[in-house]
Amino acid sequence: MAGNSTTGMTRRAVLGAFAATTLTAAPTFSNAAGFLRGAGDIRRIRMYSGRTGERIDMIYWIEGQYIKDAVKEVNYFMRDWRTDGVKSIDLRTVDIMAASHNLLDVNEPYMLLSGYRSPKTNAMLRSRSRGVAKNSLHMRGQAADLRLSSRSVHQMARAATACQGGGVGRYSRSNFVHMDCGIVRSWGG
Repeated sequence: MAGNSTTGMTRRAVLGAFAATTLTAAPTFSNAAGFLRGAGDIRRIRMYSGRTGERIDMIYWIEGQYIKDAVKEVNYFMRDWRTDGVKSIDLRTVDIMAASHNLLDVNEPYMLLSGYRSPKTNAMLRSRSRGVAKNSLHMRGQAADLRLSSRSVHQMARAATACQGGGVGRYSRSNFVHMDCGIVRSWGG
């Protein structure tokens, strides 16, 4: 497709993907304000954790308003399972996750590998891997590492990149994609 060779998707294709669905999730950050006008009025997130066995499938935003109880449940679900620490997850990250999932047109829930990480957990992971940032956005509740068995790392990263809402990391060897609401950037292979 012409128009955006770095993602393989044109802006018109992205808008069409959202407009063609009844259930829509969109980024809420300023650089994407006009991204999905009229694309729907609800946002849904679907995930499961292989670590805890928990599942979440909920509408967390309706007609311009986040649902307080749903947001609390998302925060708890995305907790640091190693320490049981809960932090408020930046809703821009949840919006990016939901919008990307919608673009992928799948019913399969994300497998959440990592949401919030306590500084203790981050330090432990950092001691085991060069791929863990010292000041990771996971510690701020602004990042998630996700996997889908029905989509490749490349497909997931392309959808997240199309949202233009934050960082997108491809971790092909470990079969997951990092999504965050920080500076728009991408890395990995």
